[in-house]
Parts: sequence; structure tokens; C-alpha cells
Amino acid sequence: MRSSGSHSFPQTASAPPYADGPPDALPAPPPCGVPAFPPLRVRGGAGQRLRRAVWRQRRSMAAGLALTAAALAVSGLAGGGGGHGGDTARAASRERASPPVRLVSAPVRIADAETVRLLRPGDRVDVVASGGPGAAAQARVVARGARVERVPAAEAGSPSGEGALIVLAVPRATAAGLAGAGISGGFAVVLC
Repeated sequence: MRSSGSHSFPQTASAPPYADGPPDALPAPPPCGVPAFPPLRVRGGAGQRLRRAVWRQRRSMAAGLALTAAALAVSGLAGGGGGHGGDTARAASRERASPPVRLVSAPVRIADAETVRLLRPGDRVDVVASGGPGAAAQARVVARGARVERVPAAEAGSPSGEGALIVLAVPRATAAGLAGAGISGGFAVVLC
């Protein structure tokens, strides 16, 4: 059988065609109540928390690496593995390990006044003491790397036979050695 519309519905022997009309015209079910529940507050969920944690970890790692790089740059360890930077780092670690040495001013009379004219404040010298006249075999280094603090002003008519007095910055023990060696003989300096 054909219906008057454009659609055809198969008919079965046991069920008559829709008596009340098409299926969308059936009445809706009665409304039912919705149970009460607390409001939901979604703040990004677990995925957002994970992203924030990873971002914080990256920032702290970057800050740690920047701090490490700055410390290496200051200490000189980053500069070439054993070259000048390595020597500076070793010297700095020795200075930190030992207590600071207090320097004192020690006046020293150098036998050769012409040698003293070559010196300037801030120069480093080794001081060599002789055992007296004719005792060149007994020459010894009394102070190593002493810093020159003061040198005499160059005067045109100064006698050079008595030498010249300079002032060195040395540790207290070295100053005592210089004073004792100065009694027995003269001094010479070697520029470092």
C-alpha cells in the first residue's frame, strides 16, 4: 500500500499503520526533578596544573644555570681550561684558604743607586743579600716578590757610593729577615 505522501511505509499484517499520526507527534514524557549539586569551579584542570609546574621548574632551572655561569665567569674557571683563567682560579682559591698576610713597610738600602733609578712604586722585586765583601758565594734571596712602595727622588748631585734607600711592602717575618741581613752585608734587587 501507498500513502498519500511521498514516503511509503511498509505494512505488516499484525500492526496497523500509525493511527494517531507520525511518531514525532507523540506526547513528551512528564518532567522529572534534577537533584541539587554544588556548583563546579574548573580552574584549568590537572593538565593546566602540570603545565604550570613544568614552567616553574624551567624558570628555576634557568635561574640556577645563570647563577652558575656568573659564578664561573667571576672565578675564572670558564676561561680555557688550565690557561691563564685556571691559574687565576688556583691563586684565588689559595688566597681564600689561607688567612690574609699583613704587610709592613721595610726600608732597605740597595748598594747600587743606579739600579734604584730603574724602579717605580708598584714594581715587584726579589731582594738578594750578600754575606759581605768577597763572599759572593754566600748570596741568598731574602725576599721574593716584594712590592716597591717608595723610591728616592732622582737628584743630579747625589753621591752613588752609599747606595739608595727604598721602601718595600713585605710580610712581618720577611721584614725581620731583611733587617737582620742588612746588618751584615749589602742588598741587590732583581726585577720580577
